[in-house]
Amino acid sequence: MSAAKISEISSTSARGFQDAIEQGIARANKTLRNVRNVWIKEHQVRVGEDAIAEYQVNMMVTFVLDD
Repeated sequence: MSAAKISEISSTSARGFQDAIEQGIARANKTLRNVRNVWIKEHQVRVGEDAIAEYQVNMMVTFVLDD
């Protein structure tokens, strides 16, 4: 039997949502072992000077605990 845990990660990018997601997953893999799933819980943009300044995603990362 294995057990899984969930960690919430927030990631930002000036380039776009895809980049923010990829950066968040890369960061999760640095500290969490056995990452299995990512669920994008929220996404939003920050506006500055009448244009998008930053993209943000809040994601739930599921990882399997070692036996």
